[in-house]
Formats: sequence, structure tokens, C-alpha cells
Amino acid sequence: MNNPITPAETAAKLRGFGISPSPQRVAIYGFLLSHPTHPTAETIFTAVRAEQPSISLTTVYNTLKLLTGKHAVQTVIIEDGELRYDGDIREHAHFKCLKCGRVYDIFPEPGCKIAPPPKLPSGFTITEMHVCCRGYCPQPECAQENSSC
Repeated sequence: MNNPITPAETAAKLRGFGISPSPQRVAIYGFLLSHPTHPTAETIFTAVRAEQPSISLTTVYNTLKLLTGKHAVQTVIIEDGELRYDGDIREHAHFKCLKCGRVYDIFPEPGCKIAPPPKLPSGFTITEMHVCCRGYCPQPECAQENSSC
């Protein structure tokens, strides 16, 4: 856990997005804010169930749908068929290490954009854009892969 957040702080953030802070929502959102690991719904369910044994996977999915709909979290598609969630809604890209599988946030320099949006034909509107890079991270067990390039 990198940045622990209290339930009261989590509830206040939820209210700021117009979301009623039920115990389940506080637990799920608090987990996302405290664990910037881009977890799947199943990972969140397993973690939250340890403190709330009666929570269901359906509740986790419904809460994640609500949180994304209110723009409190963002979805991240890093691999086909694998939807992950990110509690950090600032503009950023993602980097996935091909060796260890870790996913890192990549933030632009202040005042810069991650990538310019593509030029679209008339009538098209971009509502979201995802940038995901793949390669090898600097962890000792992964960095050695770079030497074979």
C-alpha cells in the first residue's frame, strides 16, 4: 500500500463526485486510491472481501460501474479482455513491463499532453483516449531483458 487513505477521506471524495458513501463503496474506492496497481475487479473483490466478507463480486462490479460513470476512477485496457481500474484520474499513460507484468503510471511534463489527439473526420468526437506502452521496466530482474535488444 503506497498512499493509505482513511475511510473518512474516502467518503468525502465520494461525496465530491456526487456518490453516496456506503461502506462497500468506501472500501472499494479506498482500495483503488491506496493501491495504484491498476487492479482488476476480481483483485479488488478478493482484497475488499478480507475486510467485508459479505461483499459480492456483483457489488464490486456495480460500484466500479458507478465510479467510472461519475469519473471518480478510470478504466485501463492494457491487454485484450482484461479491464483494470485506476483511482488516479489525472491525465497519464500506462507502461506494462513484458517480463514482470507490473503496470506503471507515466505522467507528462507539466504543461504537456500525453499525446495529441488524432485528426478526426468531421462529426467525430473523442470522449477518451488511452495510451499504453509495453517494454521492460528498470527492475533488476527485468532490466536484463534490455541487453538483448
